[in-house]
Amino acid sequence: MIRYLALLFAAFLAGLIPGRPLGAEELVTAISSDLVSIRSNFTGTDIVIFGQVSRDLNSIGRSGDYDLAIIVEGPAQEVTTRRKGRFLGVWVNRYYETFENVPSFYALASTSKVSELGSRELLDEHRIGLTHLNLAIARRSSVPLSERDDFREAFLRLRQQQGLFSERPGAIEFLTDTMFRTTVALPANIPVGTYKVKSFLLQQGTLLSRTEAKLHVAKTGFEQVTYNLAQKMPVAYGLLAVFLAIFTGWLASVIFKKD
Repeated sequence: MIRYLALLFAAFLAGLIPGRPLGAEELVTAISSDLVSIRSNFTGTDIVIFGQVSRDLNSIGRSGDYDLAIIVEGPAQEVTTRRKGRFLGVWVNRYYETFENVPSFYALASTSKVSELGSRELLDEHRIGLTHLNLAIARRSSVPLSERDDFREAFLRLRQQQGLFSERPGAIEFLTDTMFRTTVALPANIPVGTYKVKSFLLQQGTLLSRTEAKLHVAKTGFEQVTYNLAQKMPVAYGLLAVFLAIFTGWLASVIFKKD
């Protein structure tokens, strides 16, 4: 009897603790590696994201299956999309649109189609899906309002062709009722920086839980030295490149010089 009352009291306290509502699921995720090293022979790699939907003893079972959305998002950047036009009979870049706060890399894996995960407001708020990315104009635009969607669609299409943007519904595999995994491909041209790995647990359009982890993509070895030199000391990098070109040319002339 005393043990039964103690359990009831513990359940009562659990319902009073902020952030621990009765029946709430918790999403736990992990990454196979939180560091991707880029060397001269880097041709791309895959990372595995896995996790589990956990519930405490007080959780009430829900009817229906869970939905998951996992996003790997690169550091933000400013991007300009250009469109060619004829000028004096020659095709030149005449029109352009600059977007700010654009992820340099975006890969979405989900259990269902993006449109089936939740409402438009929910998807827009958490940037779930390529069509729900907020591509804000960086500065005053000369492009007519009716044509701005063309620049947005062109930008998304080019990024997908480069392998930097992707959307893969059905790419998350449930190993059990609560354990899952997915694989995200990182191409050879992936930008360096700190990435966000965001996971969302949903059911019937309601967000139940979310997690966020960090993924670091960095150049190592000689590539890191040259990258830092080019970014922080461009003049010295340019002079060094010219010196190496001259030295290489002189060395080749000595080696292949005919007597």
